[in-house]
Order: sequence, then structure tokens, then C-alpha cells
Amino acid sequence: ISEKGLAFIREFEGCRLRAYQDGGGVWTIGYGSTKGVKPGDKLTQLEADELLRLDVEDHDIWPYLDGCKTSQNQFDAMSSLAFNIGLTRFHGSTVLRRHKLGNKTGAANAFLMWNKDNGKVIAGLMRRREAERKLYLGER
Repeated sequence: ISEKGLAFIREFEGCRLRAYQDGGGVWTIGYGSTKGVKPGDKLTQLEADELLRLDVEDHDIWPYLDGCKTSQNQFDAMSSLAFNIGLTRFHGSTVLRRHKLGNKTGAANAFLMWNKDNGKVIAGLMRRREAERKLYLGER
């Protein structure tokens, strides 16, 4: 992922330097990190930035692209999606399937399918998915 891609994720994830419970009750810190987080945990901004890099590496989409031609913007947008929804869901996504078929417009529009949490459309996810769509198309 590029620095632009990391900045994109930072923008939409936001950063909290003290552990908190997310909407699902999962202990979270930094830019959405959940691995090993417990109540009372704290980070410095530098630690949060490094933890984000490690978390993004854990969500590497490269193996799923099967050598498919992919621009940096497309890679960054799909990395943001995978970071947010998880690799398993990304692997089965219409975004990835259409991208690998070369249907770039269809792939871009498929980002918009990922706008719900527990079956409800979420305004923040709508904003993020539209921004990912634009990034994928090179419009952002």
C-alpha cells in the first residue's frame, strides 16, 4: 500500500490512543486495531502509526489478485476495503471478482455494496465506500 493509501485508511478509521470498545463490544485501539487489545491499553501516536502498518500488512490483498493488472489507486482502494471488512469477506467480494475479470467500472460500483452493519445502511460506510470507489477509479 502507498502512503496515500495509508492516509486514506487513517482518514476513515480515525485514531484513538486509549483502548475503547467498538460498536460490537470489541476492545480496539489506534486505527481500529483489535489484536490483543485490553482495557486500559494506551499508545503514542508513533506506536499507533506503526501498528496501522502492521495491521495493513496482515490484510495484504496481493495474494488474492492472482497477478491481475492493478493500478496503485486500485490497490489502495481495495486494501482499504479489505482492512475494513476483513480478508475473508474481501476474497469472496464482487469487487475482487469483477476486478480480476477486468470489469473496472463494475468493480468500482461494487464497493457501494459494503455499506451496511448488522443489515442497516450506515452513513459513514456510505461515505467511505464512495471515497474508495473514487480512489479506485483514480478520481480522488
